[in-house]
Amino acid sequence: MNKEDALNLTDPPNGLKDKALNAGIVAGFTFFSSLAAQTYTGDINDTIKALITAGISAGVVFFASLMTQLGLKKAEA
Repeated sequence: MNKEDALNLTDPPNGLKDKALNAGIVAGFTFFSSLAAQTYTGDINDTIKALITAGISAGVVFFASLMTQLGLKKAEA
C-alpha cells in the first residue's frame, strides 16, 4: 500500500480534506521558516512574541493557500 492510498490523496487535490492538508503543510513550513529567520537575524527578544509572529504568518498563509485552492482567489502567475 502506498501513502496516497492510505491518506486517500489525489493529484490534484480533490476534496476539502486534501486542500486543508496541503494548506497546513505550507503553513507549517511558513511557521518554522519565520522562527528560523527571526533567530538568524537576532530579532527574538521575547519568545512569546516570536511564536505569535510566526503563528500570524502561518495563519495568513494557511487561509491564502486554501482560498487559492478553492478558487476564491486566482493564483498569480
